Parts: sequence; structure tokens; C-alpha cells
Amino acid sequence: MNWLLVVGGAMVGAPLRYLTDRAVQARHDSVFPWGTFTVNVTGSLILGLLTGAATHLQILLGTGLCGALTTYSTFSYETLRLAETGARLRAALNVAVSVTAGLAAAFAGAALARL
Repeated sequence: MNWLLVVGGAMVGAPLRYLTDRAVQARHDSVFPWGTFTVNVTGSLILGLLTGAATHLQILLGTGLCGALTTYSTFSYETLRLAETGARLRAALNVAVSVTAGLAAAFAGAALARL
């Protein structure tokens, strides 16, 4: 049963990640990966909100939706590409801002869940 929840969440999360990434990147004339940043911070917020949720909701939305929505591999690849193309400052900024914003979003989500 749990695997169906993961699949259901992923069926929404994967296309949502792709569409969000494309929509956000289209609005920015920058090599900075704003789309990946947006989905990763959003996923961190959702996971923070789910800290006290029922188990089935955590599996559906946490593992399924957020697992497909967020992407560490794309974050790593885009950071590497920035560094390889000489945009080392932007690569370092991507790491620092993404980790800081992701943690802040997770803490904010957890705090909101406690309200």
C-alpha cells in the first residue's frame, strides 16, 4: 500500500518539478539555476510542514511528491556546470543560498506545523 502512495505523489511531483523549473527559468535571464532553487526550497518547506503529519500523508507528500519534486542531482550538476564555465562565484552562491534557504524553509515549515 505504501508504494502506491509514493507512486501517486511522484506522479504529481515529477511533472510539477519540470513545469516549475521551466516556468521559473523562462522568467530569468540568468545562468543561475532559479528553477531548481525554487523546487528545492519549496520541497523543503513542504517537508517541514509534514513533520507532525500522519504517516500516510508523509509517505504520499514527503517521499512521493517531494522526492520527485526536489532534486539534489540537478542541483549538483548545475553547480558543477557553473564552476566549469567560469562562474565560480555563482556556483559558490548557489551552494550557500540553496542550503541556507532549504534549511530555513524546512524550519519555517516545521514551525508553521506546530501552530
